[in-house]
Amino acid sequence: MKNAKKYVIAASALLIILVGCGVAVGRALNGYDEYMFDDTPKTMEEILTEIRSLLQSHSLAAYIVPSVDAHNSEYISGHDRRLEYVTNFTGSAGTAIITLNAGLLWTDSRYHLQAEKQLDPAYWTLMKQGSVGVPSIDRWLLDNLPVESKVATDPFLITSTEFERLSGVLSAGGIRLMILERNPVDAIWNNRPPQSNGSLIPLDIKFSGKRASEKIADLRKDLETHKAAAIVINALDDVAWLLNLRGSDILHTPVFFAYVIVSNEHIYLFTNPDRITETILEHFRTEGVRVRIRNYEDILDGIAKQVRSGGHLIISTACSFAIYTEIPAEQRIQVYSIVANRKAVKNAVEAEGMRRTHIRDGAAIIRYLHWLEENVDSGNVTELSGAAKLAEFRSVQENFVDLSFTAISAFGSNGAIVHYSPTEETDTLITRDSVYLIDSGGQYFDGTTDTTRSVHMGEPTDFQKEAFTRVLKGFLSFGAAVFPNKTSGAFFDAMARRALWDVGLDYGHGTGHGVGSFLGVHEYPPSIGSTSVSQGLVENMFTSNEPGYYEAEKFGIRLEDVVQVVQADVPHDFGGRGALTFYTNTLVPLQTKLMDLGLMSEPEVELVNRYHERVLKEVGPLLLEQDANDAYIWLVKQTQAIVKI
Repeated sequence: MKNAKKYVIAASALLIILVGCGVAVGRALNGYDEYMFDDTPKTMEEILTEIRSLLQSHSLAAYIVPSVDAHNSEYISGHDRRLEYVTNFTGSAGTAIITLNAGLLWTDSRYHLQAEKQLDPAYWTLMKQGSVGVPSIDRWLLDNLPVESKVATDPFLITSTEFERLSGVLSAGGIRLMILERNPVDAIWNNRPPQSNGSLIPLDIKFSGKRASEKIADLRKDLETHKAAAIVINALDDVAWLLNLRGSDILHTPVFFAYVIVSNEHIYLFTNPDRITETILEHFRTEGVRVRIRNYEDILDGIAKQVRSGGHLIISTACSFAIYTEIPAEQRIQVYSIVANRKAVKNAVEAEGMRRTHIRDGAAIIRYLHWLEENVDSGNVTELSGAAKLAEFRSVQENFVDLSFTAISAFGSNGAIVHYSPTEETDTLITRDSVYLIDSGGQYFDGTTDTTRSVHMGEPTDFQKEAFTRVLKGFLSFGAAVFPNKTSGAFFDAMARRALWDVGLDYGHGTGHGVGSFLGVHEYPPSIGSTSVSQGLVENMFTSNEPGYYEAEKFGIRLEDVVQVVQADVPHDFGGRGALTFYTNTLVPLQTKLMDLGLMSEPEVELVNRYHERVLKEVGPLLLEQDANDAYIWLVKQTQAIVKI
């Protein structure tokens, strides 16, 4: 980026040494240009050979390739899929290490099976993060690189907090962590897709519930509280929420590439100026804000200008190291994203929109599950064609804009791959012989959905029923919890796993994540997991509730609802702390055929029956309104009360 600096970092002191000015990130370094003449796709061997040549030219022992973009996004555009380009791994979370003679990919248990299928073992070694005996990235580098080795990464693709942590660990072992001016992957990626630059979508007040001017006013109060002159906003969903704008730069996530700087006097939006049309200017006028437009590439210049103006600047703990180092330590205030914390607590309009959205989305899923039951014996329904049919049912719902992610439509053994997405090569026929897992969601102007159901259209085995029921027990326990205000997500994670733990079963992913309002399907806070350390759950946060169980090479089971934190109607308030519970937004029946009633308590059976009454009452009329009479009849059968014998 313009006037970005080339940094060399001595990890032992975290010292920034300026070795060159006026060099734009994206300009080729000496020795890089030779790789850019031909756009013919390269083989894995060519890609790694060229990267290693560049490492040698800079006396580097290793280079770190993460899966994120410059905004620390989980889901990224094709332009930023560096990890996929060098490894063929398509998962949303992973980190690769390329040395002069080895390639290693670390990813968590959601992606172990997927990575095994996608990595070429001739070039890559899978490091199953979290597995016994598998070292962390830090440990591996310390154990396998000589003392005084140099390791490098991209300053825009590592958060400042992670850079400081990793550099400190490595320096203790005599290894230096450095920053290169240009990413070697970018330098040799000759057929790289251009950065997305879609049109912007103004979000009406009837969906946002709060004007951008009000949000900016709140933010300026935070500046006053922190005695700061400005705040830099780097997360794409934070930018979109703050300005009540949406975009299409990342597939299924309605955000756009931009940064924002808010000072006491001005609002600066760093994005492609071509998309600031008269419609967007009118939106700003309606929202009561005056926005100064700057080029996306000028963000570091914009920060530098604020620095020269004096005063403190607030940045997020998740901002890139490039942004962090542009602000002198004496002017820097770093906190967890103020905007993210506000965005996580939905206002009344957003909360009501999420409820309405889930009724319509529930109708789409119910119509699909009914259609699947009717057509599964045709021998023509596959994971891909099934997902396409579900997308069709969603597309006719009011306020529908897009899917919220690529559907995890997984039959049989594919269901054991936690984040499996079918391709033409893996597409499998759906039959009555095993469990079918469908995890999908929609983006609507008034909300975002994320629902998972596991069904068996034949005769499930006793173990499949037991596994489903133990997942269900944790799912019901989580959803019915009454808890004090600001309870940590780790509490609910343990609650959801208990019935599985009782017989030595478990699952390798978290139990819940926040959900945006026509924004990211994964939004933090809140976070529900064993290591959750956020401020805890408060009223009007929305989170998923999604325990599961996966039998490798056989089947997968997951249940997922989106739930809203609400006040609990109980005769106590935990000594003044406040009593909260969950309201379930998702309205899709749970397959009773897969339930082992012998493992369920009477209260659990009653929870299922009450939930099914709600599903029929709230979604049934919409099905009839949509002339989906057969689906309505199917729903009546699926929601019949169960009785524990």
